[in-house]
Amino acid sequence: MKVGIINVTGYAGVELARLLRRHPEADLVSITGRGEAGKKLGDVFPHLAEIDLTITSEVDKSVDVVFSALPQVASAEAVVPLIRDGVKVVDISADFRLKSAQLYEQWYKAVHPAPDLLEDAVYGLTELNRADVASAKLVANPGCYPTGALLALAPLVKRGLIEHDIVIDSKSGVSGGGRSLVLTNHYSEVNENVQAYGLDGHRHLPEITQELERMSGDNDFRITFVPHLIPMTRGIFTTCYAWPKAGAFAQGKKGQQDLLDIYRDFYKGETFVKVASAPAQTKQTWGNNDCIVYPTIDKYNGRLVLTSCIDNLVKGAAGQAIQNMNLMFGVPEKTGLDYPAIYP
Repeated sequence: MKVGIINVTGYAGVELARLLRRHPEADLVSITGRGEAGKKLGDVFPHLAEIDLTITSEVDKSVDVVFSALPQVASAEAVVPLIRDGVKVVDISADFRLKSAQLYEQWYKAVHPAPDLLEDAVYGLTELNRADVASAKLVANPGCYPTGALLALAPLVKRGLIEHDIVIDSKSGVSGGGRSLVLTNHYSEVNENVQAYGLDGHRHLPEITQELERMSGDNDFRITFVPHLIPMTRGIFTTCYAWPKAGAFAQGKKGQQDLLDIYRDFYKGETFVKVASAPAQTKQTWGNNDCIVYPTIDKYNGRLVLTSCIDNLVKGAAGQAIQNMNLMFGVPEKTGLDYPAIYP
């Protein structure tokens, strides 16, 4: 596969380059960057000097697939001509995740550049949409927060075992804010500090709601989603709180075992989703494409507490994108991604 990366100089873009460097089926032939065009990749990122490519302003080679790591709106504008020319695209931005152009405009404050492509785009959470991803020409890579939340909730939502009033609490490292300079991401603002944000509505909320509704076939979900910024570089730890349907689980150890069995059965055979027997930690997914989930029942009130850990730049962005590419080209999903986390 001949591969291009649009905006290799952002965090997701440079992570794509790092992962693709050792991918046995991918030949990275074109990389773009708005502010570093004309420079060798190794001059901008010395750890990638082995990739002997010059950053250009546009994709300048014939490619089979393009990853776009541009921000929303700019990403759609860049990839639409490629899509219409028959190039397969995995878009890491939010531009093709929402099926409604009206909803997109409401949350992203912009008119969608190609609303006719929204229905054709496949939501690329591979474990939940494998068949559609395999035949897709345009994949909307999921947001980092939705990835952790949806994988934590899917086994119960698919089986109709929980009420639709759900609280999602997510804590992310600062790299989730991107590489551009923003005051709230400065070291002195983040270090020894924790802050909630997006309390008046985070852009990942409609994405989470849309996919939960698609899973269940119902449109009555009431989701409270609160993200937090914490003083670390990588990782997202998500905790979802939900009430089980009446009679869904027995009390005590049997209920807990039944809950674990549901998750282990649902994710049986999945390479990148692991069901733990104890709460995971973000460092246990640092640098790899895993999502570790752990479901439990609050023994005092019966509420379900469902946790997940991912690396926001890998399973939450670049790794998930490569997993989707593999499937789109009939390559085993784990190709180029099969390695353990870096711990501690």
